[in-house]
Amino acid sequence: MANLVIDIGNSYIKTAIFSFDAITWIQSHTSIDEQRISEILADHKPEKAIVSSVKKHAESWEAAISKQIPLIKFNNSMGKMVKNHYRTPHTLGADRLAAVIGAYTTYPGKANLVIDAGTCITYDGIDAGANYYGGSISPGLTMRYKALNHYTDGLPVIDADTAFIDDTGYDTATAIRSGVQSGMKFEILGFIQSYFAKHPDTNVILTGGDSIFFDTLLKNSIFAPHIKIEPHLVLKGLNAVIQHHND
Repeated sequence: MANLVIDIGNSYIKTAIFSFDAITWIQSHTSIDEQRISEILADHKPEKAIVSSVKKHAESWEAAISKQIPLIKFNNSMGKMVKNHYRTPHTLGADRLAAVIGAYTTYPGKANLVIDAGTCITYDGIDAGANYYGGSISPGLTMRYKALNHYTDGLPVIDADTAFIDDTGYDTATAIRSGVQSGMKFEILGFIQSYFAKHPDTNVILTGGDSIFFDTLLKNSIFAPHIKIEPHLVLKGLNAVIQHHND
C-alpha cells in the first residue's frame, strides 16, 4: 500500500511516498502547484494521502488530491496512540505532534526527547508510556543570525560554520558565531540534561533541516551515545497516523 505524505512547514514543503513504513520516494519544495501534485499522483499511484500544515489556510492543490484519492487533513485530535496532555491542544503545532507520534512509533516503549531544528527549534518529550505533556519553542539557527543583524545597526549577517567550535570569539564574526552556535549548544544540552533527570534512559532524536549541524555540535557531549538522527520524523509520524486512521 502506497501513501502520499505531505508536510507543509514554515520554509519548505516535503512530499514523500511510503510503502507501509518505508519511504520509497521523497522531495522538498519551496512551493508546489496542482500540476506537480498531479504528476506525483500519476507517477507513484498512492492509495491515500495525508497533509499536515503549520499554516491556517488550505492549499489550492488539496482539492486535486481529494478528487482522486482519500485525503486526510492532519489535526490535533488524531494520533490516538499518543496520550496528548497538552492543555491547549488546538494551539499545538501540527508538526510538533506529528514528530512526537513519529518518535513513539519508531521507538515504542522508550522515552524520547524530540529536538526539531528548523525555522524554530522545538523540544518535545514523550515518556515510555506514550504520554506527551508539552515542550518548548525557541528561535532557530538562521533566525538567530538574522535577528542580530535586524535589531542592531552594526552587526553583519553571517552564516553558520560547523568548523567553529570555540566558546569565545576573537573578532565580531566569531563572537556572533560563539553567541549563536555555542549558545544553542548549551541550550540544547540544558534541555537534554533536564529531561534525563526525569527519564534517565532517553532517546534524543534530532530532526529538521539543521539536525546534522547540531549532531556535529553535540558529538563530543556525554549524551552523544543517546542521540539519533531522524531527518524524516514528522513524515514518519504522519504515515503512522494514516495507517491507523479509523482504527
